[in-house]
Amino acid sequence: MTVAPTNADLSVGGTGPSAPKPGKAGFTMGFNLKQSGIYIAFALIVLLFTVLTGGDMLQPQNISNIIVQNSYILVLAIGMILIIIAGHIDLSVGSVVAACGAFSAVMMVNWDLPWPIAVVATLLFGALIGAWQGYWVAYFGIPAFIVTLAGMLLFRAITLMILGNQGIGPFPEEIRTLANGFTNGFLGNVGLGPLGGADLFSIIVGVLVVVGMAFVQLRARAGRIRYHQAVDPMWLFVLKIAVPAVLVLFVIVQLARFRNLPWVLVLLALLVVGYTVVTNRAVFGRQIYAVGGNLQAATLSGVKVKSVVFWLFVNMGVLAALAGLIFAGRLNQANPTAGNSFELDAIAAAFIGGAAVQGGVGKVVGAITGGLIMGVINNGMSLIGAQSEEVMLVKGAVLLAAVAFDVWSKRRTAAAR
Repeated sequence: MTVAPTNADLSVGGTGPSAPKPGKAGFTMGFNLKQSGIYIAFALIVLLFTVLTGGDMLQPQNISNIIVQNSYILVLAIGMILIIIAGHIDLSVGSVVAACGAFSAVMMVNWDLPWPIAVVATLLFGALIGAWQGYWVAYFGIPAFIVTLAGMLLFRAITLMILGNQGIGPFPEEIRTLANGFTNGFLGNVGLGPLGGADLFSIIVGVLVVVGMAFVQLRARAGRIRYHQAVDPMWLFVLKIAVPAVLVLFVIVQLARFRNLPWVLVLLALLVVGYTVVTNRAVFGRQIYAVGGNLQAATLSGVKVKSVVFWLFVNMGVLAALAGLIFAGRLNQANPTAGNSFELDAIAAAFIGGAAVQGGVGKVVGAITGGLIMGVINNGMSLIGAQSEEVMLVKGAVLLAAVAFDVWSKRRTAAAR
């Protein structure tokens, strides 16, 4: 099968308008403002709130709170970035979160079904919702904006019908552990001098993650050299490995000093790795970029566009169901107002994380970074005692700035051609 080249393909050496020019390839590839800007902005925002809060932002308990409190938004952001890359949008995910949480509560609390059966049934329920919306978008041809706007109302109504306008709980211990629990200290604590004790198992996991990141980067660099593509200067390559490694180890050590790794962080890590592999290595991932980058070219290249779009919405429904389970487990009940504004946070996370308005561009890691930026803003503004309207003002300004930067960078690139 031949797939049309995408922005993601053209940005990694080879040919195309964004390919690096001979003689300047190393630095051009090494520092791409559009790709690196989101991470620089994230670092600056964390630094700003660290100063404003007198260091409270980076305390072990606060870092853990940021991850746990925003886990369901990060799960939604993974599905949303794929939808947006394909050139669509989903306004219904907040209502789907509520409906799936309500559905799971009825099964686990009212019907007393075993929690594994209820979890699988809830994920299937989310898949059916995604299939319903995907059919109307992909095969009937109704714009996703309209279909999911209708879905926002439909599934909120279904939530109210299921719950009878009241909350249902409590949830089984296993569901609460997934949402709020932490890994056990399998190997005991290790002394870190003035930092005190920290869970040894968590630190080993952090070291393995760093080693894995370095291995992937080294392998990618060796592949580019083997095919005579431009690579970063060695000092910049080492820096691009060292900085993320230090940040990951810092976060892991802080979590190990508190209550070890949150289970939702483990789940998120698995999702990020899985979806990154799919988008970067799998044929289906290439097709997503092709559909969003150039629909006509993708169709002429043999991509089954309708099928790709359909399964993207099914995937979004499953992830919304998973987010609904996490959110309900965190609150220890399903309630009719669950999921309010979740769709806005997920969409904002995707666009802040580098997704293009026109589609065809975006990364799973970028969406996670965008979601963390929103979480850090919420947390930091809360720590300094800001009012809710001030938080909304800042989040809106950050979203507008991210989209404006995307538009500006595209115009700048077009003018340079």
